[in-house]
Amino acid sequence: MTAVQAPSVLDAQQLAGAYALNLRVLKRQVAGLTHADSLIQPPVRGNCLNWVLGHIAVHRDYVLEVLGEERTLDQAAADRYGSGSEPVLGTGEGVLTLEVLLAAIDLSQERIAAALERASADMLAQEIAPRGRTTTVGQWAFSLYFHDTYHIGQTELLRQFAGTNDKVL
Repeated sequence: MTAVQAPSVLDAQQLAGAYALNLRVLKRQVAGLTHADSLIQPPVRGNCLNWVLGHIAVHRDYVLEVLGEERTLDQAAADRYGSGSEPVLGTGEGVLTLEVLLAAIDLSQERIAAALERASADMLAQEIAPRGRTTTVGQWAFSLYFHDTYHIGQTELLRQFAGTNDKVL
């Protein structure tokens, strides 16, 4: 994933609020869906809702790591849902339930908000090199927010593939 340049005026509280907004949108998109619904494959190339939610949770763990916090998922889940992982094609080894994935995302939101509340400008300005590319903690957290938003946008269509035929936003 290429780092996305954060606006220079974005502060830690605004970033925490942006992640919270994404979670509110996500919760509306998954409301009323079951674990079985989360496993429905789109009729086009792509991943099911279960994989997308796991992928969001894994990448929120990356945010937690860069902010010095504990991850919500173990390494097996990170491998199952990480970038480049195989699609989830049904229940099977390493596939987490919808409820477990949503709980991990909820917990990550709490931890991200708390970490950003404590984050100083100096901490966010620290240089790091995730994936071999030099950036700052704040820029990387924003890049991961952009990634979060991208995948949360996919949930609207994945909800429809579950047969809802509704508009929640």
